[in-house]
Amino acid sequence: MKLLTQSIRQALLRNGKLRLQFQEDGIAEPDFLPVVKLFTPDASCTWLLTELDPEDPDTAFGLCDLGLGCPELGSVRISEIESVRGRLGLPVERDRHFSITKTISALADEARAAGYIKL
Repeated sequence: MKLLTQSIRQALLRNGKLRLQFQEDGIAEPDFLPVVKLFTPDASCTWLLTELDPEDPDTAFGLCDLGLGCPELGSVRISEIESVRGRLGLPVERDRHFSITKTISALADEARAAGYIKL
């Protein structure tokens, strides 16, 4: 399965460009809705990604939960996510039915309090 379709990649890049523009203009950083959910079907890893760095499109930003009880906001390389395998050797998948109405900061607050991403 392709983790990032063309439309998802374009949406992530659009958000990345918006963040850069906001930083250049001195505007408060935007609080995006996650664009895509990636997960390991045979482990407890989840990534909710909001943007790609337009200068390095292999670098994404979002809420990352590696199943260790401490989800955090940060950057991750798409190529690294693609190399992850769970306990049974299954690759990371994209949740094709993912839909959310909460911003990444609200999800991060909930995840930190719970110790995992709650959807």
